[in-house]
Amino acid sequence: MDDLARGMLADGGGARGVDQPRIARAVREILLAIGENPDREGLERTPARVAEAYAELFAGMAEDPRHHLGVTFDEGHKEMVILRDIPFASLCEHHLMPFTGVAHVGYIPEGRVVGLSKLARLVEGFARRPQVQERLTSEIADALMDGLNPDGCGVVIEAAHTCMTIRGVQKPGATMVTSAMRGGFRRRPETRAEFFSIIGVGQ
Repeated sequence: MDDLARGMLADGGGARGVDQPRIARAVREILLAIGENPDREGLERTPARVAEAYAELFAGMAEDPRHHLGVTFDEGHKEMVILRDIPFASLCEHHLMPFTGVAHVGYIPEGRVVGLSKLARLVEGFARRPQVQERLTSEIADALMDGLNPDGCGVVIEAAHTCMTIRGVQKPGATMVTSAMRGGFRRRPETRAEFFSIIGVGQ
């Protein structure tokens, strides 16, 4: 668990301890600041709704996603394992605006494998906190290497960022692609090529 997550847990933060009343008060101030009336019918419940949504969207702050890799199975399997097209949603830490997309995760076990649902939970755990896509990609890859000790792993994320599509440069349809290769996926071009071929990136 990183220092930020530890700190939030220590002072009551994270998904189970999110200070929703404080968030609601802040959202009310935002509504006032843009010239709205937070007491009108359509906005009366908005601060509370935003607080509830933030508690859900930042649920990953209250956990160390690596714990999902704690249970493995000795299958003697040493060929590539891939879970592709894992949908996720996260919030960019620069503007607190959503970015959404899919993650592709692959690894070559040294005999021990993990349940596929745990790979999806790993992605979700790191996504549900203030993020940047580059760090999210690396965190997932490093967690796989630490938790499974595989021959190597690869993570590719494709995502659209609303901080770019609906504001700023306003380029809807643009997709950001990031990758993180570890171990044999970095050392062996043929392994990397097989991974990219299976997930369909670059084709």
